[in-house]
Amino acid sequence: MQRVIPLSLTHNELFQGELAERIPYHLMYGKQYCLPSVTLYTQPEFEELRTASEKVDRLYWKALRFAQQHLPDDFLIKQLGIHPALLPAARIETPVHGISRQDWIVTRQGLKCIENNTDTPTGIPETAFLGNTVVSRYTALRSASEGMHGALMSSFSRLIEHYRSEGLTGTIVCSCYDWHVEDKCNTEYVMDIIRELGYSVMFVPLDQLEIVQGDGLYGGGERIDILYRLYPLEYLIHDTDADTGIPIGEALMELVELGQLGLINPPQSVITQSKGFMALIWALFERNGLSSDVLGQPLFDDAELEAIRTYLLPTYFENTVFLQQHKPYVAKSYWGREGKGTTLFGEDGAAETEEWGHQNNEDEAEETKRYYGEQPKIYQQRFTMEEASVHTEDGLFHGCLLTGAYVIGGSFAGLLPRIGAKITGDMAYFCPAAIRE
Repeated sequence: MQRVIPLSLTHNELFQGELAERIPYHLMYGKQYCLPSVTLYTQPEFEELRTASEKVDRLYWKALRFAQQHLPDDFLIKQLGIHPALLPAARIETPVHGISRQDWIVTRQGLKCIENNTDTPTGIPETAFLGNTVVSRYTALRSASEGMHGALMSSFSRLIEHYRSEGLTGTIVCSCYDWHVEDKCNTEYVMDIIRELGYSVMFVPLDQLEIVQGDGLYGGGERIDILYRLYPLEYLIHDTDADTGIPIGEALMELVELGQLGLINPPQSVITQSKGFMALIWALFERNGLSSDVLGQPLFDDAELEAIRTYLLPTYFENTVFLQQHKPYVAKSYWGREGKGTTLFGEDGAAETEEWGHQNNEDEAEETKRYYGEQPKIYQQRFTMEEASVHTEDGLFHGCLLTGAYVIGGSFAGLLPRIGAKITGDMAYFCPAAIRE
């Protein structure tokens, strides 16, 4: 089956009017990001992605609760790389999660989940709006993301009502850097969801949020009770006030710890966002029987063990196993995003390729390499990606397909296919997901 098929439209013909207004970043870094093509999945592939992603979500949820309840601070700090000031809030067991996006390799040999973005995943407008619109308007196929909008509505309703039941009944604010077009569009889509649910919500740029220590978080002249922030917690915790030197990131997390502020996604998401968490799940899998000493029974049941064997890859805190067995593997920085800080190694243990993302100048490139290069890493068995070809403004591009699967509030919601290099970076192409029935 041809995986990607072009539409009978040019890029400029497709991206005009509402589509261009809603997705202004269809061009990114001066090049195409969204292509006038669709990515095809068979009905069996789609069904397995749907059920498998929900199974993996439940595995993460179960391992998260184990980590929150039973693993000491020292482990979370040293093995997962969690900043100590994040721990009190991260241990709060919020019963509903917000938005997560798993990254899957889809091949004829099976499906493998290689990452899970649980803190600040993006790609929401192009999946929930653009993908559905393009597939329904320009093809006779069915969109793979029909349930995205409904899943967002359900999840945000449950999260907001949870926080309201905790006494956080005041102002809801959505925030990101307003100069970042992609983040702003993602944030505005979330705001539309919240408004559709019947709640009042306003946008306040990150640099206009104010913390009054011991009192609360303020923006637009109002005290904020619930904050959707498209800003990673591993960044936020290091933020300080440029004038006073006050650690405002730590002050914000103290408000969360005291129950004076609710975050979306909840702060527990930083535990599962750490790529060290993938190594933790594999360690718990290999030592499942030992968890009986703590829980009175094994952590994972037989069905969950089978799901781990089927859909996850061996992942460790060191590369020794792969070197001894002469197996190719991938090294990933704990807080790498868009492939940054990722290196592919061959059977001989030699590095083959690495990814640091698109940079505007040499200074920025050096800072990116320093930031991700100094982070601890996990080591994951390599799984060959499916090759795919797409028509671009520069001609035919031969790349590899990575399929993002959104699980929102515990339910599968949609797919974000991207075609890029062997390491999917921020220059990969997006082609909406469609189902060939």
